[in-house]
Amino acid sequence: MPLSDNEQQILRQIEAQLESDERFAQAVSPSALYRPAVKKVRWAALGAVASLALVFVGLQFHFAAGFAGFALMLLCVLVIERELRAVGKVGMRDFGTMLRTTRENAKQLRDKMGREQ
Repeated sequence: MPLSDNEQQILRQIEAQLESDERFAQAVSPSALYRPAVKKVRWAALGAVASLALVFVGLQFHFAAGFAGFALMLLCVLVIERELRAVGKVGMRDFGTMLRTTRENAKQLRDKMGREQ
């Protein structure tokens, strides 16, 4: 059933208000949607690397310490897998784009800070 003229006008007004609302636009942007997943993946990757070191160091002392490091590393990898699966295929494109823009922004900031000093 098509919308009446009054309903279409109300819909256009709502769309215009949403387009002009900066906070709403930032909240639903791809970078905002995937930011928590990116943080979890980064921390889990750091945890996986640290727990790998714990495996090597722990095996020097006791088998149980090495096994604990391995279990922690496995847990971190499972967190990474879960977050990437939750993001999905469409989100992975946005995820990659966001990582590239984050790196580019960081590089620009480093260049800017280096020039000002």
